[in-house]
Amino acid sequence: MNVADAMTPRADVVSVELPGTRDDILEYIQERAFSSVPVVKPSADGEQYRGLISRDDLIEHPEEDQLAMLMRDVPTTTTDASVREVAALMRREGTRRVPVVEDGRLEGIVTVTDVVRAIADGEEDGDTEVGELAQPDVNTTYVGTPLPVAEREISFANVPYAVVLGDDAEMAGILTEVDVIDVARVVEGEDDTGDSIADEDDDWKWESIKAVGSRYFPTRNVEIPAAPVREFMTTDVVTVTKRRTAREVAQTMLTNDVEQVPLVSGDSLDGIVRDVDLLAGLSDE
Repeated sequence: MNVADAMTPRADVVSVELPGTRDDILEYIQERAFSSVPVVKPSADGEQYRGLISRDDLIEHPEEDQLAMLMRDVPTTTTDASVREVAALMRREGTRRVPVVEDGRLEGIVTVTDVVRAIADGEEDGDTEVGELAQPDVNTTYVGTPLPVAEREISFANVPYAVVLGDDAEMAGILTEVDVIDVARVVEGEDDTGDSIADEDDDWKWESIKAVGSRYFPTRNVEIPAAPVREFMTTDVVTVTKRRTAREVAQTMLTNDVEQVPLVSGDSLDGIVRDVDLLAGLSDE
């Protein structure tokens, strides 16, 4: 299967044009929940691809307004590259999305989810048992841990989740970055947070929240409820066993809209399978 068959085509890809400002991209990342947006520049010869701006780029450069200064070079691919090749590229570069560029023009974008869908649909090899792909190291937290502490644990582990353990040390749920973002609020100021908690419609609410991580705007503070993790975690956790195939797990992830599922053996937690782990079954490396 080629990238052309898996990617989102240019006609369906939202982009921003140079010259422009951060306001041009905020709507897409803040209101439409895009994690990144390609940047193009109109020319006499047609539109030219210039780079990509992500959520992290905006957060890491809070004082920068010009798109040209915010965008960065990222690995690209072509329409005739194989999905197997782009899966290897994603794993090698640690990226979840790759612009598809031909002769300087943006042709589309391909994401980890696109590759997972190709596996789920049988377009790519999905026969590998996930026991061979799962990670044995699992990030965990305790049901009684205050949410701000659990958020730090997720950030320091550099993963987007924490499996939640109960009093018996058994799995009681799962907490993700999205769960934290959903209840986080931003307050003005460095020292005095006051009562100015952002409403959902405040323009600056999103700009102080990474997804989730440790890098915040220096002029904003993020307020996370101090209640225990048990109040925010998902208790109905989807799990898989090591004998399940990559295709079956890909289908499970897409059906349940999750990026990771715990690997279990009976009542024992044996590991975690993330969507990026499924790509390893396709990689030539």
